[in-house]
This record gives sequence, structure tokens and C-alpha cells, in this order.
Amino acid sequence: MHSKKTYTVQEATRKLEHYCAYQERCHQEVRKKLESLHMIPDAIDVIIVHLLEHNFLNEERFAKTFVSGKFKIKAWGRRRLTYELKKKDISKVNINQALAEIDNTEYIEVFNDLAEKKSNLITETNIYKKKRKLIDYLLYRGWETHLVYEKAKELFG
Repeated sequence: MHSKKTYTVQEATRKLEHYCAYQERCHQEVRKKLESLHMIPDAIDVIIVHLLEHNFLNEERFAKTFVSGKFKIKAWGRRRLTYELKKKDISKVNINQALAEIDNTEYIEVFNDLAEKKSNLITETNIYKKKRKLIDYLLYRGWETHLVYEKAKELFG
């Protein structure tokens, strides 16, 4: 029988400071990490308060970093970004602030580039199936429906 490693509040706090310093985290991720370290609920609350007070944990900063990264690297639209942040229990205020950081011109440019690249990669010969595949792809990535359908119409008539 192997015993699970236990941590004092100080040890766990140091471990979580490194965890948060390495990459922006949301409250939910930090709570899960502490639970995986078998910390009791009171200790979890104490550590989270410490991380907040010392600015290791900042949900507004997390939301902005998340949105910026997923938009630039994965080309996710606003709907997908909102959905993913809601799953992480980020407040509506922080979600809206983070989404407001996206420049509208850049947003449309990224959307158009993505749509055109994808439409050129779809090997389907049937124009309706090709259009459907493009629409499904763009909707899955969280782009707004009016943008997706306008673009599909523009590309395939």
C-alpha cells in the first residue's frame, strides 16, 4: 500500500505560487489542483485568498490572456471564447472585458483568412456539401452565424 503525499498549507501555497506563475490560471483550475493535492476545503480557501492577495491569481488577467491566445493561435470566434470561459466559471464582466480587447478589424481579417484557407482545403466536389463543411467548421470554431452564412454565400453563391 502506498501512502499519498500530504502537504502543509505552506508547502501547498509555494507549489501553487509556482503553478500560477508559470501560466495564467483561473480559480477553477487552482481549486482542482489543490483538491488533487488532497487539501481540505478550509486550507484550499486560505491558499486561494493568499494567491489573490499576492496577485498570483487574477481572473480578469486570466480572461484577457485566454481570449488573446485562443483568438491569435486557434482563430476562435467570440462565441467559442465566451463558451469556453463560461465553462471555467469566469464572470460575465471579465468575459466582456476580455472580448472587448479584440480589435474588430483584426477579428474580421482573421475570420476571412480562416474561411478562405479552409474553403481551399475542402476537397469535396459537390458545391452544397463543400459549403456545408465550411459552415460547420466555422460554427464549431465559434464564429457568429451571420458572418459564417454571409461568407459561405460569398464564396459558393
